[in-house]
Amino acid sequence: MTRPTTTLKTILNRRAATIFAGAANGLFARVIEDLGYEAVYVTGAGVANMYLGAPDIGLTTLTEIASHVAAISDAVAIPMLVDADTGFGNAVNMVRTVRVLERAGAAGLQIEDQMFPKKCGHFDGKEVVPVEEMLAKIKAAVDTRKDGDLQIVARTDARATLGLQAAIDRAGAMIEAGADVTFVEAPTSADELAQIAKSLSVPQVANIVFGGRTPELGRQKFAELGFGCVLYANAALQAALKASHEVLMALKRDGSLASVADRLAGFEVRQQIVSKPTYDELERRYRGG
Repeated sequence: MTRPTTTLKTILNRRAATIFAGAANGLFARVIEDLGYEAVYVTGAGVANMYLGAPDIGLTTLTEIASHVAAISDAVAIPMLVDADTGFGNAVNMVRTVRVLERAGAAGLQIEDQMFPKKCGHFDGKEVVPVEEMLAKIKAAVDTRKDGDLQIVARTDARATLGLQAAIDRAGAMIEAGADVTFVEAPTSADELAQIAKSLSVPQVANIVFGGRTPELGRQKFAELGFGCVLYANAALQAALKASHEVLMALKRDGSLASVADRLAGFEVRQQIVSKPTYDELERRYRGG
């Protein structure tokens, strides 16, 4: 069987703008896999939002992310690209981050050049570290991975503070340091996206945040530009948030689910998504010793 790391590498190197839907937990990852997506993106913002009820401002820890990655790894077989923020410290911390997340089941790690505490790439007020600091982290990540196909995805947030060309130059330096894929965050136009894809030699990541700064060109156009993947990191989270708000508001108002019954997944659908029949079979197999 092909290793998840190798599968992820193959997907990214096709440069077919494969859509990576984001999951912050095993349930969303199961839905993503059941729908036929080839990979899942473990979203740091989603974990902060759903687990902590907090914004994406650098509040999650390596231990918390690793716990989520391990749970999702148990839930699905498709490869996971994991948001590892800034590596949770300096280059030495990056060594531990790679060891922990690779052991937890990550097929790829996305690391970024923001100063700690980092922020969502579509927030204001970001700052980036000196490029030499980021290059040291990339080298540490490459040196530490046990599986040579573990994808090191290097993200720069310099577009917002230093301009597009500076961000492209940073990404180029990251490639020289050993990054397998680069990710220029938050370009603001189709022309900028085209320039990024044309200027850099390795597969690129586009990040589509609903309501964010980067235009949604659609998969076909991103594929024409040669992007390796397109992240929709929190589409499932945003859909669930809207639906849960509307359903719970109706329940509070009406004292019943009657008016929103069509907004709810059925009991059987819910059990199917979490593979209850598989657990039923295990129970039958081991009943009575």
